[in-house]
Amino acid sequence: QVQLEESGGGSWQSGGSLRLSCVASEYPNNGYCMAWFRQAPGKERERVAGIAANGATVYADSVKGRFTISRDSGTLYLQMNSLNTEDTAMYYCAARVGWAYCSPSSTAYNYWGRGTQVTVSS
Repeated sequence: QVQLEESGGGSWQSGGSLRLSCVASEYPNNGYCMAWFRQAPGKERERVAGIAANGATVYADSVKGRFTISRDSGTLYLQMNSLNTEDTAMYYCAARVGWAYCSPSSTAYNYWGRGTQVTVSS
């Protein structure tokens, strides 16, 4: 059982930067993907970025060049730069165990954090 806990959300102005963190109780020994998803009111949950066990990363087109996913020991990060109002959402950390492919589908992930709210104002 992998436990995930996010932090770092809050209210920010457009153009600003923030970093989200996700502490994982453990990283699986087999292939895995750690990812950040977000969900805005009335919208589907979407994968923002993912990082596989081998370090390969993937990003949504809407955040490429602005967001960076990384991990260090037991913590997953999402560096968010050049924020805009469309980045407003609840952000979730997710883990997919046994597969190194960072699927864009939320149903492929086994474990989830409770989320941290990010609100960006103009």
